[in-house]
Amino acid sequence: MTDTAPLSTRRPLSRSASQFLQPHQIAMIDEALRSLGDFGEVRLIIEKGRLRFVVTQKSFDALKWEPGSLIEDGFRDSRER
Repeated sequence: MTDTAPLSTRRPLSRSASQFLQPHQIAMIDEALRSLGDFGEVRLIIEKGRLRFVVTQKSFDALKWEPGSLIEDGFRDSRER
C-alpha cells in the first residue's frame, strides 16, 4: 500500500531509524521526497549497514499529460544554452 499523505502529515522516522541515519542523510531523503511531486518513489540502498544510495523514480499521471510537460526545467535550460 502506498502512503499518499502529504509529507507534512506523515509520521516522523522511528527512533531506531533516527539513530541509524545521520541528520544530513535525513535531510537528503526529505529533499528527494519533495522533488518527486505527487507521484514517485524513493528507495534507500543500504550497504554494510550504512546508507549508500538514495534512488528516486519520478512517475507521471498519463491522464493529465500535456506535450512538453515531462521535460524538467533544468534539462530544458541546459539544452537551450
